[in-house]
Amino acid sequence: MTLAELVRAGRSPALPMTLQLAEGSEDGVLQISRWLRVLPGQRYVAQAQWQGQAVLAKLLVGPRAARQFQREQQGALALSAQGVDTPALLTAAESAQGAWLLFDYLDGAQSLAEAWAAVAYEAPCSDAQQQVLGEALGAIAQLHRAGLWQDDLHLDNLMRHAGRLYVVDGGGVRVEAPGQALSRERVLANLGTFFAQLPASLEPFIEELLVHYLLVNGEHALPLEALLEEIAAVRRWRLRDYLRKIARDCSLFAVERGASLLRAVRRDTLDALAPVLADPDGAIAAGQSLKQGGSATVARIEAGGQIWVIKRYNIKNFLHWLKRCWRPSRAWHSWVAGHHLTQIGIATPAPVAVIERRRFWLRERAYLINAYSEGYDLFQLLGHDGGEPPAAAVGEALCQLFSQLGAARISHGDLKATNLLWDNGRIALIDLDALCVHRRHSSWQRAALADRARFIRNWPSSSPLANWFEHNLPMP
Repeated sequence: MTLAELVRAGRSPALPMTLQLAEGSEDGVLQISRWLRVLPGQRYVAQAQWQGQAVLAKLLVGPRAARQFQREQQGALALSAQGVDTPALLTAAESAQGAWLLFDYLDGAQSLAEAWAAVAYEAPCSDAQQQVLGEALGAIAQLHRAGLWQDDLHLDNLMRHAGRLYVVDGGGVRVEAPGQALSRERVLANLGTFFAQLPASLEPFIEELLVHYLLVNGEHALPLEALLEEIAAVRRWRLRDYLRKIARDCSLFAVERGASLLRAVRRDTLDALAPVLADPDGAIAAGQSLKQGGSATVARIEAGGQIWVIKRYNIKNFLHWLKRCWRPSRAWHSWVAGHHLTQIGIATPAPVAVIERRRFWLRERAYLINAYSEGYDLFQLLGHDGGEPPAAAVGEALCQLFSQLGAARISHGDLKATNLLWDNGRIALIDLDALCVHRRHSSWQRAALADRARFIRNWPSSSPLANWFEHNLPMP
């Protein structure tokens, strides 16, 4: 295959693949064994063999290939010139068909994103979390001290390998003044981008975490208030950008829209869920029933070797259909709400697919598929009689959840004990049909007071558990 043919190969070009880089090129051919990232018709990142050695190949095609090539090459060379640990650029070239950059492959490397995932559910700023974030902040400080910053800054672009931390993805590297410390404005903006990707529960510890940065680059005083404002602004932008992606076809989501169907699916679950997407009613019938109701049916199902929960939103009668057909379905509302919560760090089972059946664009039945949670609902965890206060960890997690909802001006709308799960040390929210994000503080406050009261009413009013919640849950 050639680069010109690769443009037309779609999202999953067949493997293994022998790629001729360019006719007459000294670089010869590339034996591709695994795709790491694919942007069809633009960018292909792969693990490959080249001249007998393992390489990471970046293959650029399409009308923007020349510009992307220059940015990738300049960024990689800037990192190397400033002594930053980064995979060696073995060769880079352009042709009429596209461009390529081949880097030394860090076999067995672990990204800091993987390291963070292993400790993310620990108490905020635990020793293990400090270890991961301290490494990241040290690497960022090294870049800033050299006059560089990573425009696409995230933990996946920092790789542990053989006892060293490598910065990857030169395409996101920018240069202000090589060899001179980055300006304070750039530092604050870049650190804002970094911290905005972390859970909001770490915010009280940012000043403590900044010590790891200042030990490497103490060029500027970093006012905490200015940094927190930057973090808040980046969080708002990231949330808006992500919620746009869940509604359009992109590298993360496969979305189909038409007069008879709306379907959005996380791409990494497409193969596993294929039979369910083709026949969701059949999957529900074959699964384990969790709820049989007039307005909704819920089942636990297995597909692709994994466990999922599928919820069908039923149409009870013609009048019910007439009320629902013209507006976004409850499944779509829950799809958006689930992604909103996950992006701001509030636990909820991951939403993976949504389907709306339509007739001439008018909505009929709809389905939502979520990852399955092994958690216990609060009745199972705390009992029905409220005979004693919650364990310290449970009480702390509930107070944190109410604080997080308040900080985001979110009301749930139906805080039955069965809609809160104790899951891996956190409280996860489910049944997001009535979840609301409020623009006005007064509107949120009224809804939050109702949420709080509804939650406490799960247990007898005079019980020790209800009294504990009354005195300890944050007031709106």
